[in-house]
Amino acid sequence: MNRPTLPPTDDELHAWVDGQLPPERREAVEDALARDPAVAARVAAWHAQRDALRRLHGGLLDEPVPAPLMGVLERRRAEAGRSAPWLRWGGMAAGLLVAFAAGWLGNAQWSGAPRAAGASLARAPAVREFVRDASVAHVVYTPEKRHPVEVAAAEQQHLVQWLSKRLDHPLKVPDLSSLGYTLVGGRLLPGETGARAQFMFEDAAGERITLYIGTLDAQAADTAASRETAFRFASDGAVPSFYWIDRGFGYAVAGRLPRDALLRLATLAYRELS
Repeated sequence: MNRPTLPPTDDELHAWVDGQLPPERREAVEDALARDPAVAARVAAWHAQRDALRRLHGGLLDEPVPAPLMGVLERRRAEAGRSAPWLRWGGMAAGLLVAFAAGWLGNAQWSGAPRAAGASLARAPAVREFVRDASVAHVVYTPEKRHPVEVAAAEQQHLVQWLSKRLDHPLKVPDLSSLGYTLVGGRLLPGETGARAQFMFEDAAGERITLYIGTLDAQAADTAASRETAFRFASDGAVPSFYWIDRGFGYAVAGRLPRDALLRLATLAYRELS
């Protein structure tokens, strides 16, 4: 007899937001997000709070954490264990720790890695956050039956004009019909550096994928563009995705598909958008 799956706790939901949920509980949490709009809304709110905190301490987060303070953190982690309440906020707590470290460094006049090295490392997480936002948006909206999008495909011209105006960038809907996917519609979403757009597509079996588009800050975009010569695959979020950077904008095609199928869709989207 199969035992019923336990509903996710707040600790597990926070861990999911921060990318720290054990793999064995990921499916249960994502099922809960898909079935319960109230849970999905809470998770979206926590995600927004984390982004707000990152914006508030954006400059401080560029600083490397000094080795002595990291030693203290590791000792506390070993003493308290991973399930301790003080670690509930996961990545958010780590962000606060880094902010504290930066202030402590100023007072102690600690001499560590050069600023340029710290900034270089800080820009890569900006791209990872973009990809993670795309994954979260996919999980929140693709299960919807009645309201998966704000503007339906029947109003595609209006949808593209509206989102292009809000993102201050000319957008285009890629034609994915050769791979069996048609446009469901799209919606406007908030992002760390401004408005973002999500286009949703569906195949004949009802499988959905999303194309997430948004601007990156200039430094992150320049750094990413210098490294990203091809698609990058991301599998550490709620759903896998392929993403790329083009002239300051990030694009992520996300879906619960085998890697090769998702790559074909991302390649087609890239060609259409180029």
